[in-house]
Amino acid sequence: MAKPATVKIRLVSTADTGFFYVTKKNPRNHTEKFTFRKYDPVAKKHVEFKEAKIK
Repeated sequence: MAKPATVKIRLVSTADTGFFYVTKKNPRNHTEKFTFRKYDPVAKKHVEFKEAKIK
């Protein structure tokens, strides 16, 4: 069987609220870790989210 092209990743808030988003990534095209500025509803503002593995 072929390995799937996309993997699920977790985007964890850097505001230390524990909030995270789950998204997909193609590791063949994007080898570096993702960082996005997204809305954190716990902190009630836009903060940086960094990629982490799903355990």
